[in-house]
Amino acid sequence: MPIKYYEAEDIKERIRKIVDVLGFSHIQLWRLFCVRSKGTASRNIIARCHSLPRILQEALKLEPAYLIEVLSEKFDKQSEEEQTKTLIHELLHIPKSFRGGFIHHNIVKERTVNKFYRKYMQELVKRERNLKRGIVEDRKV
Repeated sequence: MPIKYYEAEDIKERIRKIVDVLGFSHIQLWRLFCVRSKGTASRNIIARCHSLPRILQEALKLEPAYLIEVLSEKFDKQSEEEQTKTLIHELLHIPKSFRGGFIHHNIVKERTVNKFYRKYMQELVKRERNLKRGIVEDRKV
């Protein structure tokens, strides 16, 4: 069965929230695309971050872009916590320059993902507390 790809607006919304909460202002959401794939033979992959290489950007006269692919067979079975960690992991592959490069696994480590996940959860609790107190933050992404 060939792999099929579907636009994943639900993933894009979750990423939008993660980017906002963690202050990942270098992520240009209008040039970040999200897909859900089905039918992969990959055994150990839950999600992937793809970039448009610089040479293709130059040759095709395109702006840098990134794509986050979640593999439905694995990702959809994860808990919400693990899904969030997976999405944070994929976002950490995108360098601050947002020019088509890629940060490899020797830098994107589980410890770093866990640190950002804790920060994400703490910020969500803080925002919820502030919302209950009537304090609203005006953040733009």
